Amino acid sequence: MATTTSTTAGTAEEGPKSSNMRSLSRAMEVFAELQRAERPQRLSDLARNCGMSLPTTLRILRVLQDFGMVSQTDKSYRIGPAVLPAARSFLENDPLVVAARPVLQQVASQTGLTASLYSRLGFERILVARVDGEAPLRYDLPLGKRLPLTLGAAGKILLASASDDELQQAVAAAVAAGQEDATLTAEDLRARMPESGTDYAFSADERATGVLSVAMAVPNRTGRPTESISLTSPVEAASEATLKAGVPELRRAAGRLSELLEGSVY
Repeated sequence: MATTTSTTAGTAEEGPKSSNMRSLSRAMEVFAELQRAERPQRLSDLARNCGMSLPTTLRILRVLQDFGMVSQTDKSYRIGPAVLPAARSFLENDPLVVAARPVLQQVASQTGLTASLYSRLGFERILVARVDGEAPLRYDLPLGKRLPLTLGAAGKILLASASDDELQQAVAAAVAAGQEDATLTAEDLRARMPESGTDYAFSADERATGVLSVAMAVPNRTGRPTESISLTSPVEAASEATLKAGVPELRRAAGRLSELLEGSVY
């Protein structure tokens, strides 16, 4: 009887914990959707995109508002001011960002191109550091921007060794996030990948019109790379040959950054 009572009590305890984790997961889904959005989102749009009911989405938004993670204007929601202290702490203390700044500065100075560092998050990548080159880019790409892995050299290089199943998951995630057309297939994505034996990826007019980019993964001895470093330029300031001529510098920068991170707690 004692054993039965213990088992029942354990099951009762696991129920609320499981429910709490599910609620937290849903809250993070809503928060991530707001991060991807280019403009404030209506409740109905958030609920549809996250696959949740209106009441559930509203409850989550109210909790996030209480913590300052979300703000509301009229009937629309957007990211709130509480994210700023967290972002500041990340940029000032994260070993990856701290180590990357001088490395990006050096490669940007040597090539004259914009140098950027991205970190993979699920099937997206996030810009975590950047040093502008001599020619300004045609578009604004702020730090923290969520971008797909399926478009752009910096994303594709992180999928270069992916299995067919992982490519299918990447396609599904990009389509669900509205970053790719629903007609995209894993075969289409495979065709975008670098040629076998090539350690860098190149892109032209993929994510932004009139932009060229070349990227390389930052080596990771403990597993698959989760960061990539890229060189970018508007088409009027460089050519494909110019970008690819910067690959040796990019390769050295990726290796240097990998060495720095190996000696950190990252």
